[in-house]
Amino acid sequence: MFIKTIEPDEATGEISALYDAERQSMGRVMQATQCWSARPDVIVPIENLLHQIRDGFSLGLLNFRLITFVVAADVPSSYCSHVYFRSLSGALGREKALAVRQDYRSAGLSDQQVEMLAYAQQITRDASRITKADIQRLRDVGLTDVNVADIALAASFRNFMSRYFDAVGATVEPEFLDDDPAVRDLMAVGRKRIDQD
Repeated sequence: MFIKTIEPDEATGEISALYDAERQSMGRVMQATQCWSARPDVIVPIENLLHQIRDGFSLGLLNFRLITFVVAADVPSSYCSHVYFRSLSGALGREKALAVRQDYRSAGLSDQQVEMLAYAQQITRDASRITKADIQRLRDVGLTDVNVADIALAASFRNFMSRYFDAVGATVEPEFLDDDPAVRDLMAVGRKRIDQD
């Protein structure tokens, strides 16, 4: 980490409670969480917003994770690529998660998921180029305006989060790195962790 943050053993109050909850659910406090503590006044609102977007996501947790994973490649964010590859491998299987990384359009996803990911990817690459025709394509595969808003929120929020993680030097925890060096290379789309090998 490039900046001073609140270490887990130094945390008090709301930050301590947030860290404790993450320890209970993940077995550790992730750098992705800890890096927000440089601004103690924003860490809880940021984490609450993440949970509100993710936990209330109208297309379900798997699709939220798919969006995050695909967007991470274009940010580019090695941190989020490694972390979400691990979570998608658990949900979809490792080979399908790899297929999504290589080309989500031919990875055996539904037409609705492919359109969802194309929209999320365009938000990341250049949201100013999105038109009513893009939104109509989403509607044509059965997505509602609430779904469209959720996809836009998930993609935009991931852009914000991932860019902040890189800006302050958060690095991926070793347990999220794949055992295969070729897969680690594939996920290392942005900053490469020097000690990942």
